[in-house]
Amino acid sequence: MKKLFGTDGVRGVANVFPMTTETAMQLGRAAAYIFKSGKRRRHRIVIGKDTRLSGYMLESALVAGICSMGVDVLLVGPLPTPGIANITKSMRADAGVVISASHNPFQDNGIKFFSADGFKLPDEIELKIERLLDSKKIESLRPTASEVGKAFRIDDAAGRYIVFLKNTFPSELDLAGMKIVLDCGNGAAYKVAPSVFEELGAEVIPLGVKPNGTNINAGCGSLHPEVISEAVKSHRADIGIALDGDADRVIVCDEFGNEVNGDQIMAICATDMIRRKKLKKKTLVATVMSNMGLDIALRRLGGRIIKTAVGDRYVVEEMIRGGYTLGGEQSGHLIFLEHNTTGDGVLAALQLLAVMRRREKPLSELAEVMIPLPQVLVNVRVKERQDIMAIPEVAAAIKGIEEKLGNEGRTLIRYSGTEPLLRIMLEGQDKYEIKTWANEIADLVRQRIGER
Repeated sequence: MKKLFGTDGVRGVANVFPMTTETAMQLGRAAAYIFKSGKRRRHRIVIGKDTRLSGYMLESALVAGICSMGVDVLLVGPLPTPGIANITKSMRADAGVVISASHNPFQDNGIKFFSADGFKLPDEIELKIERLLDSKKIESLRPTASEVGKAFRIDDAAGRYIVFLKNTFPSELDLAGMKIVLDCGNGAAYKVAPSVFEELGAEVIPLGVKPNGTNINAGCGSLHPEVISEAVKSHRADIGIALDGDADRVIVCDEFGNEVNGDQIMAICATDMIRRKKLKKKTLVATVMSNMGLDIALRRLGGRIIKTAVGDRYVVEEMIRGGYTLGGEQSGHLIFLEHNTTGDGVLAALQLLAVMRRREKPLSELAEVMIPLPQVLVNVRVKERQDIMAIPEVAAAIKGIEEKLGNEGRTLIRYSGTEPLLRIMLEGQDKYEIKTWANEIADLVRQRIGER
């Protein structure tokens, strides 16, 4: 069992264990030790971050740890998580590190790693890092003199990533005449994203592009799609695009301000790819959280869906294993594996815009390809993680609800991999009914293990 790493790296309140400078430095040392390839050359690790205030101290600690193991550091500053993956791969670095807590509030932060090929680390490598920290094996390994690492700043990293993103958009198309509301969530994409859409010809109404270290995800970005919804209506825009703090996820709204989530974006893109014979094996990879309406939409065109555990890393692992090209999560982590190795909010928005341009249809019409079943999600903050099915009254309630739903719905109850939350999701034909049942389960959970 991993102690530090969750579903997306190490995460927690900044300056409280495990997100302390001491832990960050040790993580840097362990990662540098593991990612040394054995080749007789200077090794390099890329470090990027989002716009959180605590990013400065964690960045400095990571640099110290990595350099102390004789590995050089390439600093790119604030850049989206997928941008760091791209830079790591394109610069032939040995690894990449992202300092970000994604969609969490500013007081949180996190550290996640990419391997040299731009993919997130598998469980076994994360466990190897943890074991190194526990064993203290590397404490005695301290290079000296000219063998100590150096840190360099890569000033053109944002420009490199902008060029990469633009090259994923079909060369025969542009965005001239389109009006886009773009909410960057005061996060890592605040400079990159507006430039991409503007350079492709769109008129951009930018929101959430004034980070101050504490306003990341605060009432803006993909967690608050109502912001772009209102802005789209007031500006009469063609589409609203909202990114989260590290820009690895995206949520959009159509020209009427109606939200279009990750499932619907996947349905639109997968359908288009099937029609153009571009969806490998006619297969989409999604997670168990995806709406059953997505399955129905794909089956209609002879496609199919493979479901994985929650977490875009598990989606990517299945895509690699099966040779698939499109996958993602309802939350807006969308992976176009022919272009990038991880979820990329800006890239996903570009692929959606390409479908709109290619089909010459508004987003509202394209979104009709999928009719979502009513779905309710209730989060319960917990003081401890118990096996829910070992709590008799909760288990009985869940079993009774599943019997009532039959084949016309489902329950999915799981703990968050990044927060002390139990997520209770119900899907069915009647939204009022499933909301009542979800709250019934939530109340029982709060009574037993809820945070006081």
